[in-house]
Amino acid sequence: LDPAGPEYTRASLEERLDAEDALFVEAIHTDTDNLGIRIPVGHVDYFVNGGQDQPGCPSFIYAGYSYLICDHMRAVHLYISALENSCPLMAFPCASYKAFLAGHCLDCFNPFLLSCPRIGLVEQDGVKIEPLPKEVKVYLMTSSRAPFCVHHSLVEFYLQEPRNKDTSIEVTFLSSNVTSSVKITIPKRQLQGKGLIAHSNPPCQIHQVMFKYQASKRVWKKDRTTIVGRFCTAPLPVNDSEKTVCLPEPVNLQASGTVVHDLKIACG
Repeated sequence: LDPAGPEYTRASLEERLDAEDALFVEAIHTDTDNLGIRIPVGHVDYFVNGGQDQPGCPSFIYAGYSYLICDHMRAVHLYISALENSCPLMAFPCASYKAFLAGHCLDCFNPFLLSCPRIGLVEQDGVKIEPLPKEVKVYLMTSSRAPFCVHHSLVEFYLQEPRNKDTSIEVTFLSSNVTSSVKITIPKRQLQGKGLIAHSNPPCQIHQVMFKYQASKRVWKKDRTTIVGRFCTAPLPVNDSEKTVCLPEPVNLQASGTVVHDLKIACG
């Protein structure tokens, strides 16, 4: 649970935990920028929220002891929560947390085929392939409080026409008691932008999606551009196209204005 460095980092394999020490070794990393380590040490290494800066933990040193220990101890609270609750803390293999947030790692096929690893007392964390791979970095987001588990969804926006500058759109999922947001950027001269959004409620409990086009902040030139595009979303893991839900009508956005559309996602 958040194996600590720097002594751990410099230790030889004979002196520290590694994938050869048991039939299955999992490691949960939550404080790699302080008390933890960045290197993988097990068969599966979970880098929760990228492995650092856990939501709900103080971000200022003036918080004292809580600032020093909160991220590090989150690994313990996550594992306890995984034992006490049924919602899965599922993670996805990816080259980096940045690539994960950008929507480039949507399933577990490589290297786990169709089984995605889950934190908790599940045999081999739900990984069903043999032989087991080693030192696989997997990523997940969490909420700020127990039970911590969230549902990851891919969000995509397709412009009708390319633009000569980057286009930033804030996407917000709305349910009866929870909102969650993500900003996606469509590079200039391209049509598609995508990213991951994490929300506490299951996708079928999200009834609306709100869009905000984040225009240039230049006060001397008011942006009167209208953005027109198509929006689609799919819950992870995305193993087939049947999971994808697209709004039936185009989304029209004006600078700094918000637009809300109903969203219907089937349960199951």
